[in-house]
Amino acid sequence: MDSFLPILPFFIAAILTLFTRGSLRATIMIVTPIIAAYGIYNLEIGHTYTATLMGYELTPIRIDKLSMLFGYLFCIAGLLGNIYSLYHKDTIQHFAAQAYAGSALGAVFAGDMLTLFIFWEVMALTSSVLIFARRSEASLHAGIRYLAMQIISGLLLLAGVIVYYNSVGNLDFNHIGLDSPGAWLFFIAFGIKSAFPFLHNWLTDAYPEATESGTVFLSSFTTKVAVYALARSFAGEEILIYIGATMAFFPIYYAVIENDLRRVLTYSLINQIGFMVVGIGIGTDLALNGAVAHAFADVIFKGLLMMTMGAVLWSTGEMRGSELGNLYKKMPKTAWLCIIGAASISAFPLFSGFVSKSIIVSAVLLEGYYGVWLILLFAAAGVFHHAGIKIPFFAFFAHESKFVETAKEAPKNMLWAMSLSAVLCIAIGCFPGTFYSMLPWEMDYTPYDTTHVLTQLQLLFFSALAFVWLKLAHIYPPELKSVNLDAEWIYRKLFPKAIYSISTVWCSFYGKLQLQTGSLRQTAQVSTCLLYTSDAADEEDS
Repeated sequence: MDSFLPILPFFIAAILTLFTRGSLRATIMIVTPIIAAYGIYNLEIGHTYTATLMGYELTPIRIDKLSMLFGYLFCIAGLLGNIYSLYHKDTIQHFAAQAYAGSALGAVFAGDMLTLFIFWEVMALTSSVLIFARRSEASLHAGIRYLAMQIISGLLLLAGVIVYYNSVGNLDFNHIGLDSPGAWLFFIAFGIKSAFPFLHNWLTDAYPEATESGTVFLSSFTTKVAVYALARSFAGEEILIYIGATMAFFPIYYAVIENDLRRVLTYSLINQIGFMVVGIGIGTDLALNGAVAHAFADVIFKGLLMMTMGAVLWSTGEMRGSELGNLYKKMPKTAWLCIIGAASISAFPLFSGFVSKSIIVSAVLLEGYYGVWLILLFAAAGVFHHAGIKIPFFAFFAHESKFVETAKEAPKNMLWAMSLSAVLCIAIGCFPGTFYSMLPWEMDYTPYDTTHVLTQLQLLFFSALAFVWLKLAHIYPPELKSVNLDAEWIYRKLFPKAIYSISTVWCSFYGKLQLQTGSLRQTAQVSTCLLYTSDAADEEDS
């Protein structure tokens, strides 16, 4: 029974939130992640729990350093998210958040693919509730599209499980590789949740429409479980290097011109996942450590930025950069915490992003992928533009807004959650040795050498200089009240229109064909009738 300790507390807490209120529920939500983390601490690396279900040999629990790292990460994310969400009393959101966190833990501790599939689907259902919970027309449509994509991912995963088992004869969730039976089904299923290019718009569409606390949970679990699955099953597949480089590159342009600041952060999330996917594609111990380290750091600093924007949304009801500005006057604590998150995602030295992202960049350079290395440098500079500068600048400083008079500082529980996240961002950046000791693979890496620090400082300096020049020259894209078209336009607008046009043409053609066929049939019937009448007349004459 001790094998289930990391998973059970969140599901028990989910049930308890349905029957508790006030301080008792708050205590349960705060204590639950701590109990789960303690359960992980007491687990023995290498331990597995096996079971038999309808004749199938399953491994519901598998403990190794990779699963433990993500387990600790999800406990931290659950704690921060729960503290942050105490400001509202929405039972459905609290229930869904606990079950969502528990299913994410179940997925990373799953030792077989059937168990992974079960938690994969529970994640889809529970996470969609956090989008629907905003109770707006936009969140309803976004939630339906989100749930549809998650179910498609689950169906592909299930199909892969069936093909793989019929060919191999076991359901072990280990390295698969693209030459294994059903591998591409797994690959696309994981790719959907990882927000691969052309499969990414469920993320940018749905996350900004979730509740203030819902977006914090969403940014922590779904994509990181997918990154874990890729690291577990497809490490070293070269195609991931180029997919990841594309992911790191293209969201920059959308983030720069996007007006909705939470949507800017969703594009930034894809950009950061791109770095992780590159590391997984490289597949060396150094690169894989970089990928999982950056996943760990990203949950915390992206969660911090999502929290700060959630606080702004809570205070003003607005998320468009064109309508915000100068909120530092009424929300100074939130503004400073946002700046810490911005410095972390921008990989400033002494912040968490620097000690994780530099591992991936170094691994890429060591393996001789110089073109990819240049793309990642450009992507890192772009992150500083859209997340490091744009988010805090347009929300808290850019120009006077109508909300300055009515805005107020975030509630205490929000500030506590943001402050804990900020402390972790700085602690990881200042003490990387402790952080690196948790990583799954052995490596000899020092982030704070002269080359790394000077290179990053130069990159940040010239990025800031470019931003200032673009603003002063009035070249920087203005915050417009507009909607940006992305790849989703293809399957949300173009495909339906194409199908409608083809259907219209076919129906018209089929109608004409039927008409002509009917005319021919009628002519044949008349001819037959005349022939029959003629024959009858001939018989009478005879």
